[in-house]
Amino acid sequence: MKYKFLLTLFLALSILTHISAQVKKTDVNTPLYLLPPDYPIPYGPAKADEVKAILDRVRNYLESTTPMKVIDSQSKETITDFSKPNYNAILEPGAYRLISYEWGVVYSGMLSVGDATGDARFSDYATNRINFIAGLTPYFKELYKANPQNTNPLRAVIEPHALDDAGSMCAAMIKVARRGDKADLRPLIDNYIQYISTKEYRLADGTLARNRPQRNTLWLDDLYMSVPALSQMGKLTGEKKYYDDAVKQVVQFSKRMFNKDKGLFMHGWVQEMNVHPEFYWGRANGWGMLTLTELLDVLPENHPGRPVILNLLREHIRGIANCQSGTGFWHQLLDRNDSYNETSATAIFTYCIAHAINKGWIDPIAYGPMVMLSWNALSTKVNAQGEVEGTCVGTGMGFDPAFYYYRPTNPLAAHGYGPVLLAGAEVLNLLKNYQVVINETSVMFYHKNVDWKNLQIK
Repeated sequence: MKYKFLLTLFLALSILTHISAQVKKTDVNTPLYLLPPDYPIPYGPAKADEVKAILDRVRNYLESTTPMKVIDSQSKETITDFSKPNYNAILEPGAYRLISYEWGVVYSGMLSVGDATGDARFSDYATNRINFIAGLTPYFKELYKANPQNTNPLRAVIEPHALDDAGSMCAAMIKVARRGDKADLRPLIDNYIQYISTKEYRLADGTLARNRPQRNTLWLDDLYMSVPALSQMGKLTGEKKYYDDAVKQVVQFSKRMFNKDKGLFMHGWVQEMNVHPEFYWGRANGWGMLTLTELLDVLPENHPGRPVILNLLREHIRGIANCQSGTGFWHQLLDRNDSYNETSATAIFTYCIAHAINKGWIDPIAYGPMVMLSWNALSTKVNAQGEVEGTCVGTGMGFDPAFYYYRPTNPLAAHGYGPVLLAGAEVLNLLKNYQVVINETSVMFYHKNVDWKNLQIK
């Protein structure tokens, strides 16, 4: 009897389920607004523990792939005695270069994560490697003097040849120095700043420029390769001339390269061109926005250029906000939705917009949700090993769309790691500073003193 009863009950439930499935859902019998959307990426507030887990994976991967060791390039033996010259001495090869501009961003990102989480492993990653470089510089400098033609792994530190060699690493070193680190970084910092201030090519009005791929060319990337270092030097020394040069660069670049109607920067500008093809490359706009953010972080409140820089950042954020895709990413070419989703630009914008909210420069209610959306998108690009996927490889300047559309992406592209670290750190700060919830089925930001369920001020 018990078996027959259970069988009857099962058949009855099956019939009811079938009948229910056949009933057409309408606005009368179903709250349609509660139907789950088919989001292609996670949607909702980020969770602090999940953000930290992603950052841990990135740090662990980088720790394992960027060794701190000097070896003999021929014998592969470790070198520990630096009292004798060895012209075969190199840094043990890892997956990434410890003195590249991309790694300057990584060092800054590691410091930021350390500050946001209290996890010293992140800040130690930056300080240990920067101190490692500083400690080796006298040895490799002597080798360079004795034989300048010989390959020298610290050539870019000893004798910079471009802004790429100098600016990002210099800014990171100053940040470490300002934290009271015991290593003597000042000789390296001064050498970098001397290159930026007195040796890099400039136009007649003092704007930092390159003579490639055309004569008298401005690369938007170069704002980041110079201005953060100059502004950090102003903070380190208190000398106004560094702030003044930093502001001057931003103003003179933006006059030539910022499209006020779109709120976007074009990638390159050539003095001899009468008509400029305007390609709004994602990562270059990221470098531009990161420059404005870093400058505002240290530019004195009473500096006459501060209102101009702050207004430019707000205009740029508005322009960038209008280009975000429904998946949370930004495109390789920002205003061309058929170009691919690109990780490094998305990460830089995530950081800068979140940082601007945390600093009180822009409205959290208006801009906070897009940060949650973009961080959730980024979270899908950090794989189980901690590699950052979907990052465009190094990119020069082009004057046709195909050049940008078909640049490869690669998890070994170093440009993605620092921005993801910065973005994660600032998202954690956002989660501390604001209530981030789902209300009326969408992500909402509320100040800490708001009872968002009743919308009453406590």
